[in-house]
Amino acid sequence: MKYFVIAGEASGDLHASNLMHALQRTDPAAAFTFIGGDLMTEAAGKGNSPVPAGSEGRPDVAVGDRTPEASANAPLFHYKEMNFMGFAAVLANFWKLSSILRHTKKAIRSAAPDAVILVDYAGFNLRIARYAHRKGIRVLYYISPKVWAWRKSRVKALKKYVDRLFVIFPFEVDFFREQGMEVEYHGNPLMDVVHRFEKTGPSRETFLEEHQLDDRPVIALLAGSRRQEINSCLPEMIKAAAAFPGYQFVVAGAPSVDHELYAQHLEGTGIRLVFSQTYPLLSHARAAVVTSGTATLETALLGVPQVVIYKTGALTYRIGKLFVTFRFFSLVNLVLGRELVKEFLQTNLAGQVENELVKILNDRGHQLMITTGYTQIREMLGKPGVADRVAGGMTALLKQEG
Repeated sequence: MKYFVIAGEASGDLHASNLMHALQRTDPAAAFTFIGGDLMTEAAGKGNSPVPAGSEGRPDVAVGDRTPEASANAPLFHYKEMNFMGFAAVLANFWKLSSILRHTKKAIRSAAPDAVILVDYAGFNLRIARYAHRKGIRVLYYISPKVWAWRKSRVKALKKYVDRLFVIFPFEVDFFREQGMEVEYHGNPLMDVVHRFEKTGPSRETFLEEHQLDDRPVIALLAGSRRQEINSCLPEMIKAAAAFPGYQFVVAGAPSVDHELYAQHLEGTGIRLVFSQTYPLLSHARAAVVTSGTATLETALLGVPQVVIYKTGALTYRIGKLFVTFRFFSLVNLVLGRELVKEFLQTNLAGQVENELVKILNDRGHQLMITTGYTQIREMLGKPGVADRVAGGMTALLKQEG
């Protein structure tokens, strides 16, 4: 079958690529057209050639790093070209995103896929869901929009334009079924990723030597994967780090972010930076300070006590307060339905992080309480093999309806 897969950020690229590999195992004739990143490009190259978008579906000018002469396995657009966060950033890039949306619709029309598979990235993907549905193309949504947390108005669009939701949190099943939607839950895809890492991750000695780190205990700083997040949250992390000279703080650099952005914050701080090493860094960290997002759950699954922060622009924060309805903002606490790790939002972050780190590093009872909660989370998120189970559910549905 022919699949059109869309992921708009780094985590979506990871999970979509694993799904693409699984679809190739389930459906040997699988062929892909896609929007995503390097991991999806690699996955598409392992199987049959992707469905060519055709001259109608490709832009007639270069956008970002992609040109019309790109290879058949290249994404129609790389997620780096559309990875904007916050109302102000989206508004500033409105015309660029509109152009990408227009060309994506053309590519779908040209490719005529058996299904459009949407991965997270709700603002863009819900528009594609509406378009594909109106064209009579089946729409499958993997890693559904977090409408249970905010923008519940989007539930109507999901119900109207999406044929099946493949959710990744157990509490989402009841929520969406109460809305009258078809839902499947096969576990959380991070279980696959963490399981693979745990079998192959480097030793502490190897990791420290490879990155020229000393023997002091490590505290990991995960500042997010978007420029806006890093500019807002990393300075707060740096301020807190100054109170812990006996530890070495190491930033997990996101592969989609330029080195220079980190350098302008880290110069003169003594804080180190490693790229594309988030899991090895976490696996050898005593604690972590994490910007809210998927990384909070990854940190939990790797067993690292953490404190979670979030900070955004003043305008985005004020507007967001009008829509947000959830009690917690870290996935760790949302999955458990109670506060396990401390969350600090928007103001006085450095001081609050410093106080919580002192407790995490020195109070063994507090450490044990957190790691015990992490064990419960692992049990709730299912066993490895999630991508294969999701792919099996998708192909079974498509064959049944086809």
